[in-house]
Amino acid sequence: MNITTFDQLLQAAQQQPQPQRLLFVLAQSELPDDATAEQKAAFEAGHGGALVPAACVDRLPAELASFAAFEAESQSFCPDWVIVFAASLSGRNGQPPSSESAQSPLEQMVAAIKAGQIANFLPFDRRGDAIRLG
Repeated sequence: MNITTFDQLLQAAQQQPQPQRLLFVLAQSELPDDATAEQKAAFEAGHGGALVPAACVDRLPAELASFAAFEAESQSFCPDWVIVFAASLSGRNGQPPSSESAQSPLEQMVAAIKAGQIANFLPFDRRGDAIRLG
């Protein structure tokens, strides 16, 4: 399945043979301290910058009705995110993974994003559209 929107991700997660727990890392865009004048100008115009993990959360697909619900919830803990990276954990024997079991994978996601290793995640913009980075 080619997932092009956050809402398609929710649908795909609900259709898996085993229950899923969705993992999200919200990233903000920051300008590095050693940025050039050109980079600073581009950043101020809304382009460039480095993606920095700012918050993470896990949810069962049933806990999110839509991207709009996710975006509204995110306003309470990370209002200025620019990209959300998504992944999922598969359950076993008809049971979804617990939120506690998602903590280590979320920490691994944060570390991977900091290292620029984002190929295993689905990135979405503030409209809920999948985007291609790099």
